[in-house]
Amino acid sequence: MKKKVLITGITGMVGSHLADILLKKTDWHIYGMCRWRSPLYNIDHLLDLANKKNSRLKFISADLNDYSSLIKTLEISRPDYIYHLAAQSFPLASFEEANSTFNTNFIGTYNLLNAVKLLKQKPYVHVCSSSEVFGKVNKKDLPINENCHYHPASPYAISKVGTDLVGKYFYQAFGMKVLITRMFTHTGPRRGDVFAESSFAKQIAMIEAKKIKPVVKVGNLKSLRTFTDVRDAVNAYYLLLTKNPKPGEIYNIGGNYSCTVGEMLKHLISLSKQKKIKIITDHNRLRPIDADLQIPDTTKFFKATGWKPRIKFGQTMQDLLDYWRKRVASNNFLDR
Repeated sequence: MKKKVLITGITGMVGSHLADILLKKTDWHIYGMCRWRSPLYNIDHLLDLANKKNSRLKFISADLNDYSSLIKTLEISRPDYIYHLAAQSFPLASFEEANSTFNTNFIGTYNLLNAVKLLKQKPYVHVCSSSEVFGKVNKKDLPINENCHYHPASPYAISKVGTDLVGKYFYQAFGMKVLITRMFTHTGPRRGDVFAESSFAKQIAMIEAKKIKPVVKVGNLKSLRTFTDVRDAVNAYYLLLTKNPKPGEIYNIGGNYSCTVGEMLKHLISLSKQKKIKIITDHNRLRPIDADLQIPDTTKFFKATGWKPRIKFGQTMQDLLDYWRKRVASNNFLDR
């Protein structure tokens, strides 16, 4: 019998790329959970395939804060694997929307796992946490391994600490097959424009199309990030649950290319024909406190799965910029 997988947050960047890779790599039946109000542009290429007779891709409308909809989703999908990717994932917004961030990320994860607990079959569950749980890290603690203490630097990060702990709780208390990841910065095509590198790429694409003045608005350019291509990230997630998965384990996952946000911006500008671009600081893009040293130690995950990032930073940035060039050219860029 073919395996079945449930992806929460399938309309997001990561969820949509995960659906792509599972359609290519497996013969599984794929169920994507999405809210009725979720934008569909990331899965636009899948809409003709989904929910058709004999299609192995189906979308289900549900919400992490609607427990009855979660029960219904699980009854329909009866998954062997669950990738829990749905979240309020923008740290800056969480300073203004702390309650909704906690409700979605922390309470929502609890709701989902509590519903999964009722299933007769016991699926493997990937709980997607975040490197943001580490927050303000001392240089002496770099690179960051799984034993690094929590130092959350935003309500979002606090909510992901809660996600971490909820996953541990359901594993320890009920023996559920939960695995937790803390993914470091991951990006590429379909990245939301609320994130720095995608915002920069979108602004550059709009400048090239002469839709805005040659000015890129920025936040903190000194923050150090380690970048992973989203297509490498979802391959890591695939291996997590299919290559000798070990319930209860927590893994740091990230790339091998680190640079400051300012250096990343400089690289994006170097890819543009428009070289005379002014950079100005927009104080609305600055966090009150920032997680500014993000360098992972991924030794544990490599030993468990053999995963390594394959796509170079330069290719990721090129593909991200080309993604926004296409959206700007089609006038499909004003909805974010």
